[in-house]
Amino acid sequence: MGHFSTMFTGLARSFSIKKGRNNGNCSGREAADAIAKEAKKSEMILRSSGIVNVDGSKNFASVCSKRGQKGVNQDCCIVWEEFGCQEDMMFCGIFDGHGAWGHYVAKRVRESMPLSLLCNWQETLVQTSLDPDCDLDSDKKHHRFNIWRQSYLKTCAAIDKELEQLRKIDSFYSGTTALSIVRQGELIIIANVGDSRAVLATTSDDGNLVSVQLTIDFKPNLPQETERIIQNKGRVFCLDDEPGVHRVWLPHVESPGLAMSRAFGDYCVKDFGLISVPEVTHRNISCRDQFVVLATDGVWDVISNQEAVEIVSSMPDKAKSAKSLVECAGRAWKRKRRGIAMDDISAICLFFHSSPPSHQVHSVATIQ
Repeated sequence: MGHFSTMFTGLARSFSIKKGRNNGNCSGREAADAIAKEAKKSEMILRSSGIVNVDGSKNFASVCSKRGQKGVNQDCCIVWEEFGCQEDMMFCGIFDGHGAWGHYVAKRVRESMPLSLLCNWQETLVQTSLDPDCDLDSDKKHHRFNIWRQSYLKTCAAIDKELEQLRKIDSFYSGTTALSIVRQGELIIIANVGDSRAVLATTSDDGNLVSVQLTIDFKPNLPQETERIIQNKGRVFCLDDEPGVHRVWLPHVESPGLAMSRAFGDYCVKDFGLISVPEVTHRNISCRDQFVVLATDGVWDVISNQEAVEIVSSMPDKAKSAKSLVECAGRAWKRKRRGIAMDDISAICLFFHSSPPSHQVHSVATIQ
């Protein structure tokens, strides 16, 4: 029970933060809100381009986002060190909005997801521990993953429901993707809604650094995605001037033309096959695994998985790795996609085994 005892210690600490302020009872949501305020005050949350690292932590993340040529930057990111008052946990999320209100939807999901996930994780953890038929010590890795998977499924369902009822943001024809990772010790849990991508850099048997794609790009032309959309009376096809770009359409109208098959928001097609259910997977970090890159399709449309790994690994200053990848993607857009307006480009580089130089500091400014 050693590892789970540590979890409960952090859980108790999280509730004590809230109780210490109000001297009263608190819900899981209130506790999560209190944790977020405490983390922001302690500069453990990064919401813009920059770096984050807590003294003594194994985690080190580099973040960068660049506006494209289509208007306001609809990408946004968050990195949260010591997630949920757990010293061995970290949350990273990257969100790619689309539609007229896409940047508002992306920011709303960015703010909601970690808090909702934290609350659901705490509740699921306690419920699992109270189940007499569940032996947490029998297979810790399996139980840890199942707890996170259940928590993510609850979180994404709740966020999409709340977003639909939110009056101040019009998400009927707008939405966002969401790709996030929780690192808990040597376990990473990856949850993906949409077409952003997570790529791992690991060392092969011959000593070379190679890329391993950890997520599926949920495009409408994937067989299982197409089947679901068609079963729900939606349509999938390419426009004549966009060969190879499959989009989701309403049954009798050429709208909205979504280039992904999973997203938050976009309620105009939620009854026609679009879903916000995440694919949740996991990986145990080995000594060979060096870092993981989370990036929006603005990167992957012009940079291959292996190219991204090589760009990040070639940077002697890891704090500048995400910026270097974003800048390389920007140059690639000019070369490879001439005549097409450059998409927003965002990336998070999460390193597993390296600490930054002592002079590096936090940045907590918000992307506008």
